[in-house]
Amino acid sequence: MPKGPKGEKRPSDVIGNAVKVMRIAVAEDADEAPPDDGKNKAAQELGRMGGKARTAKLSDSSTILASARCVCIALKKMLIRQIARSAAMALGETHCTPEPRDRFCCT
Repeated sequence: MPKGPKGEKRPSDVIGNAVKVMRIAVAEDADEAPPDDGKNKAAQELGRMGGKARTAKLSDSSTILASARCVCIALKKMLIRQIARSAAMALGETHCTPEPRDRFCCT
């Protein structure tokens, strides 16, 4: 029997999996999820506190500067995409790649 991402046993065929889900839904069978996810709770809490501390430490001017950088990156990506699309149209190519949904992402 294959194992899921958290070590639980799963049926290998589609029908067996559907029966397992149905039994869990009607509370005929218990869900075999392990109670501990294996992550360090203290490290998770420190990670949450780190984001709050960084936000509190940043001044308004550095927050504005970071958002301006993000906007510049997004505009640069959009401009490059438009130039590539117009060059493809000029060459007579009819197929262009579609724009990604997250075009305003800062990464």
